Amino acid sequence: MDYYDRDIELDRIIMVLLCILHERREMTNDRKKKVLITGASGFIGSFLVKEALRRDYEVWAGVRLTSSRANLQDERIRFISLQLNDLEVLSCQLSNHKEEYGSWDYVIHNAGLTKALNKADFYRVNAEYTNNLIKALQLSEAVPEKFLLMSSLSTFGGGNDKTYEPIRPDSLQVPETEYGKSKLEAENYVRHQTLCPFVILRPTGVYGPGDKDYFMEIKSIQSGFDFAVGSPPQQLTFIYVKDLAEVAFVALESGKAINREYFVADGEVYSDEDFARMIQEILGKKHLFRARIPAPLVYMVCVCSEWIGKLLKKSMTLNTDKYRILKQRNWICDASLLQDELDFRPTYTLREGLTEAIAWYRENKWLK
Repeated sequence: MDYYDRDIELDRIIMVLLCILHERREMTNDRKKKVLITGASGFIGSFLVKEALRRDYEVWAGVRLTSSRANLQDERIRFISLQLNDLEVLSCQLSNHKEEYGSWDYVIHNAGLTKALNKADFYRVNAEYTNNLIKALQLSEAVPEKFLLMSSLSTFGGGNDKTYEPIRPDSLQVPETEYGKSKLEAENYVRHQTLCPFVILRPTGVYGPGDKDYFMEIKSIQSGFDFAVGSPPQQLTFIYVKDLAEVAFVALESGKAINREYFVADGEVYSDEDFARMIQEILGKKHLFRARIPAPLVYMVCVCSEWIGKLLKKSMTLNTDKYRILKQRNWICDASLLQDELDFRPTYTLREGLTEAIAWYRENKWLK
């Protein structure tokens, strides 16, 4: 083989190698982003999963072995049961997962308790499990591009009841509930880690198909009764669950949302009377008995409900933590940072969201 032939052969080899590198690069570019969503079987978690699938992610749903998967029926979903209560076991799980499947690009830590029989469980699940997950990701070297914590407006407590000024990102965080305190502790774990960039979302009142808390009021109004707590009327803010799920992925994918914290609300303010009246109109309920229950009486009911829950060994919706939320008059938050930095505008107004949610409750026989 002369020099000319060898040069041709060398050129062919180089071309083949370049083609292989190009194909690998294309495969890498076309690879689906992978996301872990903890608490995936819950109300908000299931909508996070749906939004991730809509965006064509490879979705890993973190669920307990005993959790219902009724809302996670899509065959594209991959499941993993993480031992968040045991750092050593969790680290081994993540190491094994990384070896077999690779690291997740994003982690959305949505798992948590909103009510608990034992107040200490709030700190164990909401705070310690968050810390364990962060440490395990570091120990297993499964570092994501971004870590998102689903927190709560409750980490700030209620706003000023006299001026009704909105709660702002630079307001002092003084949570009044054990739930809020535990979520603030989780936020601090996320802030102080150096593993990867983070985002903290603090949604206000989240409602939508499958929610059980606001459903109680909807069902009561359908039955002909509207009971509000204390006076003057509460000033409230809301976010539809589908909009919240969209916010989460907008924040994950945005280069601007690096170590940032956002309130998540639709930008409007409603009184508890506005909210009830809207539900009444959507339900088509002509006659309604309205009453405002004095806060001290509601406190007694919450104490009794909590006591009954302890006897039954069951966490109750009405409890002393819930009372602190009900008695607070000002739940207005300033979500302008979300709009300014991420250019987010909600798809749903409150009326549109409630209309869709109530249709779902009827279709699924929660309402007649």
